[in-house]
Amino acid sequence: MEFDAVLLPPRRARMVAQGFWHDRTINDSLDACVAQCPDKLALTAVQVETGNVQRFTYRELARMADRIAVGLSRLGVGKNDIVACQLPNWWQFTLVYLACSRIGAVMNPLMHIFRERELSLMLQHGEAKVMIAPKTFRGFDFEKMITDLQPSLPHLKHVVAVGGQGANSFEALLSGPAWEDAPDAQDILTRYRPGPDDVTQLIYTSGTTGEPKGVMHSANTVMANIIPYAQRLRLDAEDVVLMASPMAHQTGFMYGLMMPIMLKSSVVLQDIWEPKKAIELIRTEGVTFTMASTPFLTDLAKTVTETGQGVPTLRTFLCAGAPIPGPLVEQARAALGAKIVSAWGMTENGAVTLTKLDDDDERSFSTDGCPLPGVEVKVVDGDDKPLPVGETGKLMLRSCSNFGGYLHRPHLNGTDANDWFDTGDLARIDAQGYIRITGRSKDVIIRGGENIPVVEIESLLYRHPAVAMAAIVAYPDERLGERACAVVVPKTGQTIDLPAVVEYLKAQKVAVQYIPERLVVMDAMPATPSGKIQKFKLRELMRQAAA
Repeated sequence: MEFDAVLLPPRRARMVAQGFWHDRTINDSLDACVAQCPDKLALTAVQVETGNVQRFTYRELARMADRIAVGLSRLGVGKNDIVACQLPNWWQFTLVYLACSRIGAVMNPLMHIFRERELSLMLQHGEAKVMIAPKTFRGFDFEKMITDLQPSLPHLKHVVAVGGQGANSFEALLSGPAWEDAPDAQDILTRYRPGPDDVTQLIYTSGTTGEPKGVMHSANTVMANIIPYAQRLRLDAEDVVLMASPMAHQTGFMYGLMMPIMLKSSVVLQDIWEPKKAIELIRTEGVTFTMASTPFLTDLAKTVTETGQGVPTLRTFLCAGAPIPGPLVEQARAALGAKIVSAWGMTENGAVTLTKLDDDDERSFSTDGCPLPGVEVKVVDGDDKPLPVGETGKLMLRSCSNFGGYLHRPHLNGTDANDWFDTGDLARIDAQGYIRITGRSKDVIIRGGENIPVVEIESLLYRHPAVAMAAIVAYPDERLGERACAVVVPKTGQTIDLPAVVEYLKAQKVAVQYIPERLVVMDAMPATPSGKIQKFKLRELMRQAAA
């Protein structure tokens, strides 16, 4: 793969001089763990449905990473090749990334909710050479889905199934044989180790353009975020992190996979969110920190209250992905006894703003925090002129952790010559420098922390034989923050209902989480004189209906 991470070279000298880029990779961090605390418990992976628990010390983690790395090389994977990984929070996810980093390959994490439509787009665009997925997970046959797609993906040479049988299983190809003991293993493991400015991660983000947006990050960009993030939260080697947020999201990847290794701490992975199980793991594993979206916090606080099972070791719950309602902060504080920290960030940057541990609780529900070290933010008007304190406008940021660009889509990079990145969000900044996200200029709905690609779903609805016009807008939801509503104008003489919309989108292989959960049928759309749908009026109708 030829990467075009054009946003990295121009700012390298400045970032190094200012101390934000550390010129280290995850290999350096893992090697340091093996040298300094080889027998410390590094990773505990829990499968909720099966009850299976797998544990690794740092010594074992490094040995398995080497094993899988050599195994990948036997499949023809080399420097800058893409290894796609569509796994839940299983130990194999962490190990695949560590293995890729040993040989200079690039991991492409993919959400396990994706189906044929999303996968075909991303695997084709990213030119993945190997795809690693469960044989089955939650009753769905991933191996069959991907194998059926493979003929249309000329770059995809191998489909590897975790928990599968036979020659194509993860166990047979990667984790079973002692590849690390082969005569050529050390040469493979050292010859192509990546540098800190090489692309280490390709991760797709939902946008509004209809084009795939593959975010490219280097070790320098992600570590430039993780280090100040951990410092603000006062996390260190003594902490135990619970990660139930998907590791195919930047939340799980950066703070559940990479951060514990960088801190020489321990992580507990939970593959299916089940609050009672989370409480059990917090209690038995001594969890001190977790990060997840608002629904996770709601569920955890509610379940602790109902069961009376407390979580005394949990010190901090960082909540991001949607604003935190004030009553929830109060309830969670009382139920969990933990500090609730609010944050805002993007796949392109990681966490950008966080509240501080010493802030009043009110900050966590009235703001989205203040910038981390190495991050600048400003709010501008339509002419890109800075706005006064308290006024709402476009949120721009300049960050040491800003990505390297969108793969083969440099025209979408949204970063000017002075490194200011257009977030696509609307916000205001108070006198103390705390931001509040007030809306999105990008047409994306965030459902429980998951971005819904509105334009893509609308395009599909326009193809429905009964639909003349369609728009997808958000409506408020207490638990998930937002859900998606389809607003349609039927063709003359046609009728349509929600079950028909759901059935149609499922037939198009759309991820279930992206399918609208409400339908409003109208005779005509509110529109400008030029015919553009006025979505702000539709959103207002949704808010009035919810009131």
